[in-house]
Order: sequence, then structure tokens, then C-alpha cells
Amino acid sequence: MIGYLASALIGISLGLTGSGGSILTVPVLVYLFHIEPTQATAYSLFIVGVTSLVGAVRSMLGQGVDLRKAVVFAVPSFIAVYLTRRLLIPLIPLDLFTVNGFTVTRELALMVLFAVLMLVASVAMIRSRKTDPSRPADQACNATLIALDGTAAGVVTGTAGAGGGFLIIPALVLLAKVPMKKVIGTSLLIIAVNSLIGFEGDINAGRTIDFQFILLLSAIAIGGIFMGSYLTQFIDGQKLKTTSGWFVLVMGVAILLKETIFPQM
Repeated sequence: MIGYLASALIGISLGLTGSGGSILTVPVLVYLFHIEPTQATAYSLFIVGVTSLVGAVRSMLGQGVDLRKAVVFAVPSFIAVYLTRRLLIPLIPLDLFTVNGFTVTRELALMVLFAVLMLVASVAMIRSRKTDPSRPADQACNATLIALDGTAAGVVTGTAGAGGGFLIIPALVLLAKVPMKKVIGTSLLIIAVNSLIGFEGDINAGRTIDFQFILLLSAIAIGGIFMGSYLTQFIDGQKLKTTSGWFVLVMGVAILLKETIFPQM
């Protein structure tokens, strides 16, 4: 029941801020539903992708998506995420190396990487500020930087199963100069495309998927994203993002400690 409630909170966070919620999906799957990490990243891609897609379509109906900027960002991003899931992840051995009799497994390395990404994401969320998107900029340079940031977001999404909103939103605001009212919807569209194409990479790689389970969690998260979109009328998204950032920070530290110092907890 706690896992189902957490799934709803993932959707609420995505609906309110356009990011943050997806970074919690893998920990929910691993620690509350006891799914092994590599499988959890695949499930996370589907759940985050479907949930974000619903939110993005809702934003598009309200003219809340900058499609042109989304395409510039998404093309290099979804190529990177697909190649990561289809080619890179299957090549990583189950046992990476051994130090003084301690074996570092792929699952341990994945969770440590995910904890580090949570720490990076939390700092981005805590330090985020409203930015004036009207400042002049070198559009050619921005397009290059947007593509590079999109590629980085794709690798992160493909490796960790997270949406990469902490990389996408700053790029949309600072590099693409997307108006603040369109940032959340544009971010959700990019996250949806990245995640679902990454999940397609898992399907093509022959991974076994429990569709009944992930469809149920997706439905719960979708309910949450509608609630989150409704709550934006009453809650300051900037303050919420800062609060969520501190929560993600605590969770990242907890995961890092559990996986490295207290593995038996």
C-alpha cells in the first residue's frame, strides 16, 4: 500500500513541477516492491514515460508546450537513451570487480549511481530560481548546448531509468529560452519521449516485462499527475520544488548509506 501511495506522489510531483517525481520511481520499485534494480529501471521508464505523456498532452491542449524547442532537445536525447538501453546496459556484466573479497555487482553500482544522481538532482531542485527567459542569447550556441544537454539527459535516463528533468528544465529555461509557463509541459513531453523510447530498447533487448503491474502503477501515477496539475492553482511550484529537493537529497543519502555501509538493513 505504501508503494501504491508513493506511485501517486510521483505523479503529483510531475504534475506540479515537471520533474523530481521520476527520480523517486526506481527507489519505490526497488525498496517497496522488491524488484531488482536493472528490471526496476526498465519499469521506471515505462511508468514515467506514460505518466509524463498524459501530462504533456494535457499541457499541449492548453498551448503549454514549445514543440520546436522540444524537438531540438529530444532528438539527440532519445537516440542516446535508446542506444544506452539497447546496447550498453546488456553489455554490463553482473559482477564488475572484486576488492578485498567484496564483489561490486552491476545492481550495487546501479543503485550507487542512482543515489549520486539523486544528490545532483536535489541540488538542482534546491538551488533553482525563476529565470527571466527574455534575455538575449546566441541562438546558434544555444542549439549546440541544448543538443549536448539532451544527449546527457538521454544517457542518464537510459542508465538510471529516471526522466532527467533536473537536466532538462535548466536547459529549457537558460539555453532554449522557453517561457516559464511552457517549461513544465515541454519538460514532460521530452521526458515522455525519452522514457518510452528507452523502454522500447528494453523490449528489443528481450527483457521480460510484467505489463499488468506497470500498467497499474502507471494508472495510479496518472491520477497523481492530474491532481498535481490541479494543485498548481493553489501551491507555489517553486517552493514545492525546493521542498522536494530536500526530500530527494535525504533519500539519496539514505540509499547511498544503505547500499555501501549498511547493506544488510
